[in-house]
Amino acid sequence: MYAIIKTGGKQYRVQEGDTVKVEKLAVEAGSEVVFDEVLAVSGGEKISIGTPNLKGVTVVATVLSQGKNDKIIVFKYKPKKGYAKKKGHRQPYTEVKIEKING
Repeated sequence: MYAIIKTGGKQYRVQEGDTVKVEKLAVEAGSEVVFDEVLAVSGGEKISIGTPNLKGVTVVATVLSQGKNDKIIVFKYKPKKGYAKKKGHRQPYTEVKIEKING
């Protein structure tokens, strides 16, 4: 059984027991979070697709940790003009473990 959830403007395909890095959520490590924006659920051969969300279906997850991804270098350069700019960016994330798909 799997579900497709939406959080942080992105969609994730999750199953029970999966560990997923999602966009940063304002919750502490060890707490429980419920995703109620479920777009689709599949159980065996049957699949339910929402318009846009499924009513009464939730995904329960436990927050494992908060962190930052690897650094991405942003380099801007214009030849022959003496212009070069270098920046780094580390996107914050929340690592969650999917406990249960209800519905």
